[in-house]
Amino acid sequence: MLFDFTHDHDGERLRGVCGGGEPPEVTAVVLHGAGDSSVERLLPVVREFVARGCRGVAFDFSGHGGSTGKLSESSLRRRFEQAVAVIDAYAGAEGPLVLVGFSMSGQTVADLVAHYGDRVVALGLCAPAVYAADAWDVHFGEGKGQFGRTIRRPDSWRDAPALRALRAYEGRAVLAVPGTDAVIPAAVTESVQDALTARSQYTRFDLPDAQHQLGTWFRDHGEDRQGFTEAVLTGLDGRGWSATHAWVAQQVGSGRTVAHARFLSGGWSSQMRRLTLDDGAELVQRTLVKPFFRRHGPGLLAREASVLTQLAGQEGIPAPALVAVDATAEHCDHPTLLMSALPGRVRVGEDDLDRRLDLLAAQLVRIHGVAPDERPRTYQAWTSPEHVRAPEGALWERAVDVIRRDPPPYAGRFLHRDFHPGNVLFTGAGPELRIAGVVDWVETSWGPADLDVAHCSTALALLHGPAYGWDFRRRYEAQGGYGLADHPDHLYWRLLDALHYCPDAAKLAGPWRELGRDDLASDVIAGRLEAYVDGLLRESD
Repeated sequence: MLFDFTHDHDGERLRGVCGGGEPPEVTAVVLHGAGDSSVERLLPVVREFVARGCRGVAFDFSGHGGSTGKLSESSLRRRFEQAVAVIDAYAGAEGPLVLVGFSMSGQTVADLVAHYGDRVVALGLCAPAVYAADAWDVHFGEGKGQFGRTIRRPDSWRDAPALRALRAYEGRAVLAVPGTDAVIPAAVTESVQDALTARSQYTRFDLPDAQHQLGTWFRDHGEDRQGFTEAVLTGLDGRGWSATHAWVAQQVGSGRTVAHARFLSGGWSSQMRRLTLDDGAELVQRTLVKPFFRRHGPGLLAREASVLTQLAGQEGIPAPALVAVDATAEHCDHPTLLMSALPGRVRVGEDDLDRRLDLLAAQLVRIHGVAPDERPRTYQAWTSPEHVRAPEGALWERAVDVIRRDPPPYAGRFLHRDFHPGNVLFTGAGPELRIAGVVDWVETSWGPADLDVAHCSTALALLHGPAYGWDFRRRYEAQGGYGLADHPDHLYWRLLDALHYCPDAAKLAGPWRELGRDDLASDVIAGRLEAYVDGLLRESD
């Protein structure tokens, strides 16, 4: 049963409901969206959590429902502060929290994750919004004021602090996505998903027939409401990802156990964990959680397993050793590969940069010299003229025109296909700097050496500036690189890779920030990509 309450906070009287178990039991806090939203339409969701043994709490933000105050005088900050006041009063100072947010409250949930830290054990985000940092303190006004202008600024949300908070979150997370959403841009939903899949135990909950108002949808569709609630609470009994844990335990052998696991920063397609066994041995676990990569998991991980087997003992190629693979998730919760841990760490800063780039070029030459017993698949282009989503303008039109042709002829080579500083491990410094490992072999292919050179060049341009991207061909050739195409054909491969990042080069900012590159804001990365492409085209004039 739910009971009504009122709570006074900062001059406002907030109306809400609570019920179920008493703290420190798990408390599910359900937060409504903006506009004419209120707790009323979310009562069935609250009751669903209570029915499953949780304490349930929900309330109307000021200016909504039965609470006092004017909506125009509210702000994202005030919503956060009101949520903290209610949670502290009705969920206690201890005990696990489940946070469920609809639309605008996606931002509030992310703010609460940053505030409560490890207390938050599960998230349910329903068509969530996130906002630029400079929107947090702005009053909502009447819809056409400063807040409206701020949130409608193109791509203003890409550097949202909420995305960083969600990217760092390691608990259970469910993202409910309607089939049609006229309010939240698809790019926002994709960025929230990218953030959640970095570390959390993530599930996407698709509602193909629903629209943005998921509170109304759950109110009227009991089966979906029950499925969503069950998904959010899955694993809170300590058995989250139990199948994967059991499989890993089987692979490490009897008498050995995993003593410690920690996330490895910088990953984008996979969750990477370093596992330390009780005897001190270390392994790395790759888990494909993002829906796209999970769908393609059988091919990706089977290919990586095959390549690692072929590279075992290959001189000059410091690749991990394969331990085990479950590419189809027959035994695990997600497609999973287990491999040996290599020494060293990823370095994307400015220290020893020239030395690092020469080492990268020399390493890539050695990779291209591999003569495999069995050729990997032929390379796949990651974009095409029809699929490029470049900004408007003559520069981008000209760049797309360059790849509007058949691929140039090439002499095939063994390609890493995703070779860039984020997939290379270094040890030492100065004269002692060395490459200790090359990882992430899921895209290994057979194709032109130009394609690997192009991919690394784009990454260098975004990380360090366009000049480093333009110059990487010279470094590669200085290390004895394998015959790259003449300029017109080489330009094709360069732009085929660079245009793959349009318009979402900024998606790399999250992993790179984890590695210490806080200077790489979205606008910096976008500007570098444009300057890099412009320089390539000018060189061809």
